[in-house]
Amino acid sequence: MNPQLLAPAVSYSTQVLVIGSGAGGATTACLLAEAGFDVLIAEEGPWVEQDTVVPFSLEQMDRQYRAGGVTVALGLPSIAYTEGRCAGGGTEVNSGLYFRPPIDVIERWRRDYRIDGLDLDELALIADQVEAAINVTTVPGSPTPASEVLRRGAAALGWKHSEIPRWMTYPPGGDAVTGRRQSMTRTYLPRAAAAGARMVTDCRVDRLVREGTASIRAQVSYASGLRGEIRCQFAFVCGGAIQTPALLQRSGLRRHIGRSLAVHPTVKLAARFRDEVNIPDDVPVHQVKEFAPNLSFGGSASHPGLVALALSDHWSEFASAIEDWRKISVYYAAITSEGRGNVIAVPGLRDPIVTYRLTSRDRALLRSGMARLALLLLEAGATDVYPSFRGAPLIRHRDQLSTLNQQFAVSKASLMTVHLCSTVPLGEDRSRCGADSFGRVHDAGGIIVNDASLLPDAPGVNPQATVMAFAIRNVRHFIDTNGPSGG
Repeated sequence: MNPQLLAPAVSYSTQVLVIGSGAGGATTACLLAEAGFDVLIAEEGPWVEQDTVVPFSLEQMDRQYRAGGVTVALGLPSIAYTEGRCAGGGTEVNSGLYFRPPIDVIERWRRDYRIDGLDLDELALIADQVEAAINVTTVPGSPTPASEVLRRGAAALGWKHSEIPRWMTYPPGGDAVTGRRQSMTRTYLPRAAAAGARMVTDCRVDRLVREGTASIRAQVSYASGLRGEIRCQFAFVCGGAIQTPALLQRSGLRRHIGRSLAVHPTVKLAARFRDEVNIPDDVPVHQVKEFAPNLSFGGSASHPGLVALALSDHWSEFASAIEDWRKISVYYAAITSEGRGNVIAVPGLRDPIVTYRLTSRDRALLRSGMARLALLLLEAGATDVYPSFRGAPLIRHRDQLSTLNQQFAVSKASLMTVHLCSTVPLGEDRSRCGADSFGRVHDAGGIIVNDASLLPDAPGVNPQATVMAFAIRNVRHFIDTNGPSGG
């Protein structure tokens, strides 16, 4: 059962407004509705059925990503990043790879940020429930050829590697490319609808206005151009690590909001093999963790357009390779960055300005990551390796890696990230936390954050499982302390 999609209206009222419908917003809305709260979900993007778009295609970027998938954190160098902008948010467009919340990282957060009531056993139980709800499983049968490349190269080098499970269902006798992603539009949003939650799409919340101690007015604008308002008692802001702090700043809330953006920067390269390896609408499920948590290797989407993009930094030399794209796949090296960024809402601009600054340690890790990734792929049988930085050399043999290392510079590379967090860190340390231990924005009444913004720093793995576990923990605390009547 899909949510009841409401038509644009000048005015709506609800007990709880949930802003955003990704990993944080969908779980929040679901549990609140099932507990008996009157819930309305406001989603800035459209509802797009999964089967109507090809994964990782240009059409998907246009319909389900913010700005067609092209946004950037300014810096030296700048870092491109992606945001889902649709019902289900990033869960509709990402790879679906699932990592349990890293206990050592969460224990550090609890201590350093003074997070009250953070029970590791409770989070583990929540993770069990999430994994059942979204059907976390490994691929039946053999992985794709592009994924096998990572396994083969790591095994040859003796590096730690593993297959990462995904939130997928597979038909009997299915294989790696027959899975159906169990995203929020397939799981928690239908559950929310069954419990009575309503949803309005193409609805942007521009500002939250607090009116007294028990009333909030959300000023909204629709894709049609209509403007209106949604009145509520509580507002859960779940727009992601960029849009959540921007909305809070537009609403006059700025203390420790948007000042500590953390990401996992990546460098990429393309590798050609003797046989066909490219599966355009899927990604490899193997990852290499020999140097984790500081440095990890994996495979990217390799739609022909994305292969061309990976080759474009030295197009004059690499362009001819695109004709052989079926034998080419794109891979990345991701780091856990010590750098930080800012999200700044500027009056008159629709989207915030985002900046990010890498540290010297980050730059050294990215250099090391590019060279080690090239080695991994050569060991896996790559005939040609095309690093993604301006003026990069073509790599065909191990003895060319020193040249790669000498010529690489972060300032010449096409850096990007898909993991964004930490812009409203939670905890009781008011010298750096924008929200309390359960996501309630400090001194903001009924405004609560419940998405990746709350994670105190980048966890070193795909953060969505951690986001969902924290969101469910926080909602359960809210239900226990408020109850459906709001008392």
